Amino acid sequence: MNSKRRIAVLTGGGDVPGLNVAIKAIVGRAQRDNIEVLGIRRGWMGLLHLNPDDPASLDKWTMPLTHERVRTIDRTGGTILHTSRTNPSNVKPEEVPDYVRAEDRAASPKGTLDCTRHVLRVLAHLGVEALIPIGGDDTLSYASRLHQEGFQIVAIPKTMDNDVFGTDYCIGFSTAVTRSVEAITAFRTSAGSHERMGVVELFGRNSGETSLFAAYLADVDRAVISEVPFDIDRLIGFLKADRAQNPSNYAIMTISEGARPVGGDIVESGEVDAYGHKKLGGVGHSVAQEIKRRSGVNTMFEQLAYIMRSGAPDSLDRMVAISYGYLALDQVAMGHTGRMVALQQGIYTTVPLDLVSAGKKKVDVTALYDSEKYKPKVRDMLGKPMFLY
Repeated sequence: MNSKRRIAVLTGGGDVPGLNVAIKAIVGRAQRDNIEVLGIRRGWMGLLHLNPDDPASLDKWTMPLTHERVRTIDRTGGTILHTSRTNPSNVKPEEVPDYVRAEDRAASPKGTLDCTRHVLRVLAHLGVEALIPIGGDDTLSYASRLHQEGFQIVAIPKTMDNDVFGTDYCIGFSTAVTRSVEAITAFRTSAGSHERMGVVELFGRNSGETSLFAAYLADVDRAVISEVPFDIDRLIGFLKADRAQNPSNYAIMTISEGARPVGGDIVESGEVDAYGHKKLGGVGHSVAQEIKRRSGVNTMFEQLAYIMRSGAPDSLDRMVAISYGYLALDQVAMGHTGRMVALQQGIYTTVPLDLVSAGKKKVDVTALYDSEKYKPKVRDMLGKPMFLY
């Protein structure tokens, strides 16, 4: 009989650079404490679709994470465990696997089914005593639900939007900003050559940090963020002036995909997912068209989108991913569960997992942004942490 303690790891939501680094760190640290690590494939989908009565299901939805298996995974981005946006507490009836028992399906007012009892049954069948989910606020909100059901959870925050409540930093943010700054810098050559106004749309639903920090570091002319509705005529007036003052006769702005005009709505499309979100994207294109229509100046539009989350992580994301992985495993080993690892004011710490659902993390507009001129504005550096988060 296997006497080792067994824990599980999963990744959910959008991929970001640094996930594989965190997975490798967890496995390496677990070896020290004689803990076996089981990977759950495709996020919460793996626990929903695993059939405890079918041995083949185990191979399909799980992956033993040994030193040999993870030895080189930190050299690439993404996640070897794959991912999904499944929410086992909010499943459409037609999407519930047939083998989920009737007693493990609880009806919800939304007309969907809550299959959390099945997830708990699967975890018990796997012999897993604790789980380390790596994800954003949606993935971790379900982790909080499992914690409330009495299961041991230590969560790791990741999202390139950097918008998980309770931590100043999420895995993936630095690389996303780095990719954005590089792309914006390259984009200048075309915008300048054609004397146009360039609009760069960046990911960011509730938080405009990617737009803000990419603009701050790439020194763009204007930045529109999710937190502050923009006046299109005022924005165009600023860009026209910026272009006129530039010796190369061009201007560039960034915009969060979750930004909206004054009195308007965010641009989204498609069906609502399991966490209540539609797909964002397109506001940058609309703004570029309006700039051209109202100013008569030709525009260039670039939606960076998935390229922001592609490729290997930068050094900061590697550092944080390793540290979060070590810290999470240490908490599990000590029995300190119901927690999320975090960075606050540059210090590694843990916070109650339930804090994830307590609010929405947003840009400190007063300290970091000029709402009238649509520009990053760090009012006082004294006392700020290194990365201003």
